[in-house]
Parts: sequence; C-alpha cells; structure tokens
Amino acid sequence: MAEADTTKPVAPAPPRPSVLSLNINSKSALYAAYMPLLRNAGIFIPTTRNYSIGDEVFMLLSLMDDPAKLPIAGTVVWITPVGAQNNKAQGIGVHFKSDESGSEARRRIEGLLGGVMQSGRPTHTI
Repeated sequence: MAEADTTKPVAPAPPRPSVLSLNINSKSALYAAYMPLLRNAGIFIPTTRNYSIGDEVFMLLSLMDDPAKLPIAGTVVWITPVGAQNNKAQGIGVHFKSDESGSEARRRIEGLLGGVMQSGRPTHTI
C-alpha cells in the first residue's frame, strides 16, 4: 500500500533587505534628506529602484567629512515616484529602526544640523 505524501510546501524565505549607500556632502543636502517627523526619524534616499511601502532596507550612510559609514536598518515609509510634482527627486523615505544604529544616526544628523532644523525650507519629502 502506498503512503500518502504528508510533506507540506515550504514557504519561501522572506526577501533579504536591499542595501543602499548614501553620501551626504553638505548641510543643505542633509537638511533636505532628513525626516525628523517620523517616530525614530528617517532619511530620503534618491533611487530609481522600485520599492513598496513596508520594504526592509539596509543603508550605509556617510555624513559630510566623516569617513565612517553609519550602518542603519529601516523600513520604506515614503515613495516619491518619477515625475513627481514640483520636480521632487525620485526616491524613498526610510524610517530608522528603533535600535542603536537608528538612534546613533538620529543623534549624529541632529548634531550636524543644529538650528538649521527649524528652517522652513522645502525638503525632498515635505
């Protein structure tokens, strides 16, 4: 008598987070990319890659003259498509994770921006 096949289909592994690299060379570029209104803060990354809200990403962030790259995990929470109004750059807004790397990135960015954060100048997202 043949035995019934009781194996269950294996669910595909979740996709690995995408790795992005962002080099910010000026305070004005940092101001335009920074997203302080998110709970853990975040950053806008210009990219032509396709993402969906909720996608996990991993970034290596270089800030101005600092040779160290900050490794930061995050989640896509904003998408600016190609051809967006007001000639906004195409890309994604990434919400930092509530871990040490996200906290360190926020601290470093806000330290560099200082009083500039109170500016009413437009940014990549708002």
